[in-house]
Amino acid sequence: GFLTQTSEMLQKICMRNLVRKYCRGLTAERKVQLQQKVVTSAVFSGKKEGYLESLGQPFLETRLKENDLNPKVLQLIRGENIKYVTPVIKYDRNGFKARERLLVLTQSSAYVVEMAKIKQKIEYSTLKGISTSNLSDGIVVIHVPEDNKQKGDVILQCEHIFETVTKLCMLANKQSVVKVVKGSLRFRVGSGKEGTMVFTVGPEPQVFKDKTGQLTVV
Repeated sequence: GFLTQTSEMLQKICMRNLVRKYCRGLTAERKVQLQQKVVTSAVFSGKKEGYLESLGQPFLETRLKENDLNPKVLQLIRGENIKYVTPVIKYDRNGFKARERLLVLTQSSAYVVEMAKIKQKIEYSTLKGISTSNLSDGIVVIHVPEDNKQKGDVILQCEHIFETVTKLCMLANKQSVVKVVKGSLRFRVGSGKEGTMVFTVGPEPQVFKDKTGQLTVV
């Protein structure tokens, strides 16, 4: 009894010391990697295709440097600490036309940027949800509140979906609002209207507007 208890206590203390030693030996960069991968696991493990393959790929700090941004954009968001920039494809909410954009994540907001223009700003405090599908596409929908400031939810396609969504939900401190959906999802077009996106499996990846006016992601 007493000896077993003592042994268990010693094992716990020993384990704690080993963990502490290991953590102390980690570089700051490695620590950040591990923290991010823990969040990715909590959000996507067993839910989204491609998750296991993503495990061995380290996340980059950013995909584009701050000086890759247009000086006008930098001027507009000056004072905000830029944390992550990645090229994305943005789909229009109405005609679903694909447009090349940049997603810029700062300490307090997400920006959808076109060259020298800010097309949409989403303050993290107002962010309502982040949706992705359970398939291997790179689609993410950023859900925003229904107010005059916002034109509607943002539909993006990202090459590094696990990295981008992890950065976004960690910076926004809103890990719990990430949803991995099956089949279809609803998004807000603006002025009270809604649209539907359908996720299906096919021989080649494509994103198009089908006959019923839905955005179909294959």
